[in-house]
Formats: sequence, structure tokens, C-alpha cells
Amino acid sequence: MGMFCFQCQETAGGTGCKVKGVCGKTDTTAQLQDLLIFVVKGVAFWVAEARDLGMTVDNRTGKFMTTALFTTITNANFDDKALTAYIREALKLRDEWRVRALGGCGSGCHCSCGGESDALPECAIWEAENDAQIRLKAPGVGVLETSNEDLRSLRELIIYGVKGIAAYAHHAAELGYEEPGIYEHIVTALTATTKDLSADELVAMTLATGGCVVQTLALLDKANSTTYGTPQITTVNLGVRKNPGILVSGHDLRDLEDLLEETRGTGVDVYTHSEMLPAHYYPRLKAYENLVGNYGSSWWHQNEDFESFNGPVLMTTNCVIPVKGSYLNRLYTTGAAGYPGAVHIPDRPAGQGARKDFSVIIEQAKACPPPKEIETGEIVGGFAHAQVLALADKLVAAVKSGAIKRFVVMAGCDGRMKDRQYFTDVAGKLPADTVILTAGCAKYRYNKLPLGSIGGIPRVLDAGQCNDSYSLAVVAIKLKEVFGLDDINKLPISYDIAWYEQKAVAVLLALLYLGVRNIRLGPTIPAFLSPNVVHVLAEKFGIKKTTTADVDVKAMMAGG
Repeated sequence: MGMFCFQCQETAGGTGCKVKGVCGKTDTTAQLQDLLIFVVKGVAFWVAEARDLGMTVDNRTGKFMTTALFTTITNANFDDKALTAYIREALKLRDEWRVRALGGCGSGCHCSCGGESDALPECAIWEAENDAQIRLKAPGVGVLETSNEDLRSLRELIIYGVKGIAAYAHHAAELGYEEPGIYEHIVTALTATTKDLSADELVAMTLATGGCVVQTLALLDKANSTTYGTPQITTVNLGVRKNPGILVSGHDLRDLEDLLEETRGTGVDVYTHSEMLPAHYYPRLKAYENLVGNYGSSWWHQNEDFESFNGPVLMTTNCVIPVKGSYLNRLYTTGAAGYPGAVHIPDRPAGQGARKDFSVIIEQAKACPPPKEIETGEIVGGFAHAQVLALADKLVAAVKSGAIKRFVVMAGCDGRMKDRQYFTDVAGKLPADTVILTAGCAKYRYNKLPLGSIGGIPRVLDAGQCNDSYSLAVVAIKLKEVFGLDDINKLPISYDIAWYEQKAVAVLLALLYLGVRNIRLGPTIPAFLSPNVVHVLAEKFGIKKTTTADVDVKAMMAGG
């Protein structure tokens, strides 16, 4: 059977990609990703089995699972060779844990070791290599393997939430921050999707996954702020200089730091793109004089942005899109990202203070013309929770005086579909006494509009990357305390969320776990949610689809 994928908002026909992904991935790539998820579930299953012997997941296993799952997020990795390598590594790790869980080789072993314990490592590797050759051709590991659409819907919702956790945990681990509880939940949640659980049990696991998302976002927030300083309100340049440059996209701040350090004094400037924009808000990063500004717009504009930039482009994570134009020979990937024909920068070597080697990118940049200027001006950001809470007295006073009537959380993802104009229209139609709280690349739909300010407070407060949606939750919880309310839903805050991929799904689960109700979700309801599951989410949490800007603005201003 061919591919079937419905994990992203742009899935074909709003039902599922069956021939080629709208994202650009081929049938082969899609099936390799399905197989990788399947084998990582196998790792989780045997780790869970080993718990009976008092074993817990170690950081090596946890970090591998998070990185492997990260590669399967929409627009992260299109490189079949890289995916195959992850599968083979996952098979080896699965078999290591199977041996531990069984207390010896014995059962199910068909290699030449004869079940002797001193041959276990060779046994596990031998089996894995042969298994890989067999299973790479094996059908039946994809989404449609679960025939009941409601159980399939809930299982996929859990898996996509876990993918979001994996991405955020990966970033935290890169900065040296890991929590065993996060890895343990990934094991538990993935294992749950392999069992014959009831719908109620899967709903409970979905909410537990939302709780783990909150834990992971808090860890990443701590990792970023401890490493690079608490985000500050910052004015970011949109123009260019006359030096050659390197454009950095994705989300990985440590990759950006390595590049900034290595380009220092070389005459090569560094620019951010899309979700890397919030790097400018961190004191330690914005202190680099060679970090010049932000170039271009959100991820789906990269064909135009990368073409006009002229210099090399480094993709640190998703979102990569199929290359159109002449820039493939100056496109580089690293970490969980991958693209056929692009040079992949290996992981940094082990050791304190080790950096990735970006010299090949720097040398190419020196031979390239400066970026073509596509816009000028500045934008302001850096309104993470610490900065917003520093303004708490001012915000509360503005609310009490009536200067601010409502906050609207418009966080999430941008995308190519024309109906995403809705979010631009909402921002433009919201009354002048409203403030937009945003995080993620959805902000590119309105962060350059002349929306003005209220008593010196900008009407668009950008907290940062999609993971900084955590900041918006912290702000809401704090405001609830300040106003003396017993329910977060009594605040003058509405939620109008744009989603695209699995990290946005994870953020949604986090909001549900925190008790947020009446979230508008758009521009479409996820295809992986069955009608019955949609009904449950609407009934239990008040989730609703976006409609039109006029209708939704009126409803939000009325508190709905």
C-alpha cells in the first residue's frame, strides 16, 4: 500500500495525502517515516517492559527517541538515507532493550550466539541488521493500521503531541537540560498507542500528554533563559548590510550561537529567518555584532527569501520545503533536518564547549554577493513572560481603566493556504483597545501591520518561537492571580490559534491540560480528528473552528 499522511494542516483535500505529500515528501519518504515511528514505538515498548525489572529510560535512549521523532515532523527531513540510518539505529536500540527486558537473549533470538549472555551485544546488532533488511519492505506500519477511526484519531493525537514534546525536549537537551520524567512519559504514551485501550483511556493519555508538554516547555524556557539570558524587549532590523551573509532558519539557538561564534571577525554577517527571529531577544545572542537582523518572512516564503538572499542558508530544524530555484548548492541542514542534495553538517563532538563545524558554510559565504534588500524598517519583540509580567501593573491598570478591553492570543503557525488571510483580517479588525499576544510564525501574518500601541504598550506582543507559547500561558495564569479570579477562563482573553504541524498540536494539548476553554482553531479542524473526537473536544473543552474575521471578532469581543 502507498503512503497515507494527514498529520499537517495542509493535507490533501483536508483528508490525507495518498500519492505525494503536500509538504513535498515522496511516497518512499512517508513510508520510511512511518517505519521509523513504528520502530521507536518498539523501543518504547521494550523500555516499558524493562520497568518490571526496575529499569528506567536512560538519557541516551531518551535523546535518541526525541531526535528520531523530530525527524518525522512535517517539513523536517526529506532525506531517505538519513531516515534509513535512524531506522537501523532504532532497531539496534530496540533490541538492546528487548534483551534487557527478557533478562537474557533466549526467547525470540535466531542468531548464532546460542543465547549466551556474554554474546548479547553482538546478538542484538545482528538481529537488528537483518530485521532492517526485512522490515524496510514490510507493509502495515502506517496510520491506517488502526481500522477504528475514533481510536485511530486518539492514537494519532497522542503521537503528534509526543512529536511536539520530542522537538522541544531535543532543543533543551542540546543545551544540557534533560528530565527523566519527560522521557518516561514518551515511553508510556507511545506504548499506550500499541495497546487495545478504550477511548476513555486514550483521552486520559491525551490530557496526560498535554501535562508533559507543559513540563517540557517549562524546561526549554529554563534552558534558553539560563543559557542566553531572559528575553528583552528588542527592536530588530529588517534591512541588510553590504557584507556577505549567512541566513539561519529553524529553531535551534545553540546552532545559531555556534555559527555566530565562528563567523566573528570574518566579515560575514548572520541573519535570522522565520522562527529564528526571537534569537534577537536573548541578551547573550543579540550581543554579537555580526547578528545583523531578520530577513524575509515565515517558512513558506523561503523559496523567494532564500533565492534573493544570495548567500548560504542553514536549516537547523523544520521547516524545510522542496527547493525551487538555484539555491540548493548553498542550502545546508543540520540536526534533525535533512534534504537530498543539501550538505548536512554533522553533530558537534562530545565535550564541554564543543561546537559544530560550520567552516564550509563560512567559506562559501565569503565568495557570495551580499543579500538583496527586500524590505527596510524595524519590528519589536521580546515580550516573553518575564517582560510582560514586568508590565503587569501597567496592563492591569489599562484593563481596569478600560484602555484595554481584551487580549487575544493569536499564536501558532503560518502556512500557504489562502484562508490564512483570516488571521491578518482578524488582527486588522480587532478594535484599537485590544492587545494581541503571539508566539510562533503565525505572527508574520500581522507583525508588520501598523496597529499602534495603547499607552505605550504595543498592540502586538511577540513572546517568541512556538515553544514560547508557554510564556503566554504563564502570563494568563499570573493575570488570573492578579485579578483574584478562580478560573483562567474568566480573564478577558480569547484564544484564536493557527495550527500547521505537530508542535502546534502539542501546544494545543498543553492549553487543554491547563484548563483553557473555548479555543478557536483554524484555518481548518485537523483531518486526523474523527467527527466523534471533534464532538468530544467541542463538548468537553469548547474547541471550535474559526469562521470569518467579522463574526469571530464580534464573538471574541463579547467574551465568546
